[in-house]
Amino acid sequence: MKRLVLFFVICFCAINCIAQKTNDFKFLIGSWKLENKKGKVLENWKIQGDSLIGESYQYNYKNEGKLTESMILKKINNIWHLCVTGYEAGNEGSTNFKLVSFVQKTFSFENKAHDFPQKICYQDQGKESLLAWIEGPDNNGKTLKITFPYKRKH
Repeated sequence: MKRLVLFFVICFCAINCIAQKTNDFKFLIGSWKLENKKGKVLENWKIQGDSLIGESYQYNYKNEGKLTESMILKKINNIWHLCVTGYEAGNEGSTNFKLVSFVQKTFSFENKAHDFPQKICYQDQGKESLLAWIEGPDNNGKTLKITFPYKRKH
């Protein structure tokens, strides 16, 4: 009987830890917008099962949009990964980035074997703002950082 109770306590704690970690990413849920030189970018996130699903669309000034990448935030072997699939010319294919840190509402995902980016970060800046950035070596071997200051789309 004691083993059975211990088993349920361990299961409850494990489920609670998984749920808590999923809750840490909930700030992403919703629609995010930023203006850029090409027009605007919309990034949408939703919960699907134990994962978060995201899509990024680029819109030109004529409001013609296209899906540029899809993302899934999920656990692989009990470690969170951001799996990104690109659809633009020169950015096709899928790449997994492993969660390497979570400090001060900032999640950092890395894949040192990828050319660019090697790092993707999301920072919770409150209900109305989200800062994302990508980092990695440029063609000259210097570190390049591109930021994406999103505002919540209502």
